[in-house]
Amino acid sequence: MRCRLRTVGIFGRRLETDTGHRISLHPTVVWYNLVEELEVLDRSQNTVSRRMNMLSDAALLEKIDEKRGYYRITDRGFAYLEGELDVSELEMDQ
Repeated sequence: MRCRLRTVGIFGRRLETDTGHRISLHPTVVWYNLVEELEVLDRSQNTVSRRMNMLSDAALLEKIDEKRGYYRITDRGFAYLEGELDVSELEMDQ
C-alpha cells in the first residue's frame, strides 16, 4: 500500500501553537474534521488511521500514546511540509 503524503500536509497545518507546543490528535478526530466538517477528504476512518500509522513509520508523525493512539507531527514532518525533505528520502512500505 502506498501512503499518499498529501495527508500529512492537511494534518500538519496549524498543529503547533505560537509557543511551539504541538497539538496531539487521535485519528478519529482527524478523520471527523477532514471528512465530515471540512469535506476535503473522501476516505474511511480506518484508512485515515492506517495512513497516520504509515506516516508514523516514516517519522513524519509521532505516536505519542500507544494505548490511546494519539499522534503529533515531528520535525521531520514539518521539514517535509516546508519542502526541505524530498519524498525520495522517506522510507515507506510500498
